[in-house]
Amino acid sequence: MKRIATAMIVLGASAALALSGCASSDRGATSTPAGSEPVASSGLNGNMLQLGSGFAAGSKIGVSLPQKTSENWVLAEGLFTEQLKAAGFDPIVQFANGGAPEQQNQISAMIEQGVKLLVVGAVDGSQLGSQLAAAKDAGIPVIAYDRLLTNTDAVDMYMAYDNFKVGVLQGTALLEGLGKSGKSSPWNIELISGSPDDANSKPFFEGAMSVLQPKIDDGTLKVVSGQVTQQQTATAGWKAENAQKRMDAILSANYQGNTSLDGVLSPNDTLARAALTSVKSAGKPNPVITGQDSEVESVKLVFQGVQYSTIDKDTKNFVTKVVEYIGKIAAGQPVEVNDTESYNNGVKVVPAYLLTPVIVTKDNVCTEYAADTAAGKAAAAVCG
Repeated sequence: MKRIATAMIVLGASAALALSGCASSDRGATSTPAGSEPVASSGLNGNMLQLGSGFAAGSKIGVSLPQKTSENWVLAEGLFTEQLKAAGFDPIVQFANGGAPEQQNQISAMIEQGVKLLVVGAVDGSQLGSQLAAAKDAGIPVIAYDRLLTNTDAVDMYMAYDNFKVGVLQGTALLEGLGKSGKSSPWNIELISGSPDDANSKPFFEGAMSVLQPKIDDGTLKVVSGQVTQQQTATAGWKAENAQKRMDAILSANYQGNTSLDGVLSPNDTLARAALTSVKSAGKPNPVITGQDSEVESVKLVFQGVQYSTIDKDTKNFVTKVVEYIGKIAAGQPVEVNDTESYNNGVKVVPAYLLTPVIVTKDNVCTEYAADTAAGKAAAAVCG
């Protein structure tokens, strides 16, 4: 990931004055019509980001999510609805299962309905420029959720787990698993990367390759198919069937006879299980394989030693942090960011708050997860 230094970032945003119950005691209720509020001074001061002057309790909050391609997105929908209501807001939470055009329409509708803040988990972060510009013109702060919004200045902050670190953890886990496999190097591996329209696919892949490329260069690892770039290894739409079809073709062309597939870099659990299905169909032993998202089925596979690793990015903690920040923004308070250099979206460096991912293997699968999460319940079921 290209990391660049940045100076002061000035962000424009506006919002209504907050009610006394949602902001400081000198803020009263206002009957100012939506869209006519005064513009507040906003910007970055050190590691604190100010987004407008606040807005009233009970305000509408728009949450636009992508397709239901993983368990965590489905979980996020329920958590946002529940937690925003509990915090006193009126949530509008929608999935864009029809792709980028549907998400464009949904965001436009949310703006027309008078949302005071937008949380956007993009289908394609480069395809929402017009809608985000309309949000900026209306004084609506925009938080990019999990996926960076690109090629626009109308995004105020980015909240996510550290995606480059996710890739580093995956690459490291693959090497560790191969070292424990009992086989001697060189090890034959294949690479899978995420959807090319998801901005996260790049840091996932680059983080992993920062660990794996030196081992490819010195001959410790061999990518038998020769497919080593993000473009060559991409999985359109994060769809399991696309990963499985590609892996079927790779195995058929490159792994006949006694040629072993020792490891697979997979960026998430769904694609890891798809690759394992392909390997099984080819009659090959399970390779060391990585994943991410701690999906219930993959937590079980990690415990069984079938999938070597996954990544714990607790969706409940993530949504809770976002809702906490929405509360602070509503109250006219600044919020903390911890990365002001790394996320250049093509127009600006977007200030970010990054959460820390955790690698999970058989060694810690029984202790890592919170008991009240889906992954925790799955771990408890298999760990006893």
